[in-house]
Amino acid sequence: MFTNRWRYFFPAVYGLCVYISIRLVTDVIIGSRFWLRPWKLNAIEIVGSVVVGYITVAAMHWMLKRNLQRYQPPMRMGKVMKEFADVTLCTELICTATVIPLTTFTDDGLQWFDVVNIYMIPALYSLLYYALIRGNAFLRKSYEQQLQIEKISNDQLQTELRFLKAQYHPHFLFNALNTVYFQMDEDVNRAKQTIEELSELLRYQLYDQQQTVSIKQELQYLQSFINLQRIRMNDHLSLSVHFDEALNGQQLYPLLLLPLVENAFKYAGGEYWIRIAATLDEGKLRFHVSNARPVITSQRKAGGIGLENLKRRLALLYPGRHKLHITDEEHSFTAELSIQI
Repeated sequence: MFTNRWRYFFPAVYGLCVYISIRLVTDVIIGSRFWLRPWKLNAIEIVGSVVVGYITVAAMHWMLKRNLQRYQPPMRMGKVMKEFADVTLCTELICTATVIPLTTFTDDGLQWFDVVNIYMIPALYSLLYYALIRGNAFLRKSYEQQLQIEKISNDQLQTELRFLKAQYHPHFLFNALNTVYFQMDEDVNRAKQTIEELSELLRYQLYDQQQTVSIKQELQYLQSFINLQRIRMNDHLSLSVHFDEALNGQQLYPLLLLPLVENAFKYAGGEYWIRIAATLDEGKLRFHVSNARPVITSQRKAGGIGLENLKRRLALLYPGRHKLHITDEEHSFTAELSIQI
């Protein structure tokens, strides 16, 4: 509670410290004593300094918040210097708009040493204060990131097990092997192709679990999954797949897109169509999956463990950097995922 109260009183103290510093330096230069000046004149300057203190502190915190949103490690010296240059410029603008007019109409007017003091001393205070809150904020951010990494590490094995269970449960493998069994009598080459698609899926799941993979790898994996599902589906299925060629070497955590595709194949019905698209838009991966669905009350529940696992992984891996929007309508089901990459 004390800390919260101090947050409201600190800008006033900050403004008073700046004011006292300016007055002391000015008094040394002209040989006067500001406490001997008319009290009304001091009161006007003190009130004005307190107001400027609130404005300056608020501006520093706004700039810090903006810079934290832009923060992407590693931080280069050039970016840091630009931050402090922006702080200095912001302080000078505040002083020009507030302190300079106040000084002009009080005491003996605006002198050359007043201009030097007004522009130099508040800027030094602002740089010192911004450096302190910036260091504290970045330490806190680093600590939160470390906790996030530990949370991800602790949940990694359990998440992968749940994910494998959701994607490659016995029912899925049975259907794939059953497809191969009947293809052996009709088209051996096509059966070989099905086995190849299935092996690619299993290989990616079991051996390509790097921390991140290229989006190209992820989309190739999705294509293998789609090809396998297409073999098993009815020929009347209308399937549209579009992957943006600009999606190539960008890095992405694996197996984030699959639950949406599997969900579409699992619940497709009605007019029997599926639309899948992945595009790159202003540094964001936009993944769209929609499917027609039958209007049957008993089948209104779409998704399940796959989508729940996906939401959990997104929250852990891309906090504040993703959006998952699901639209459940009478004749269709749509999922739109956006990830900052």
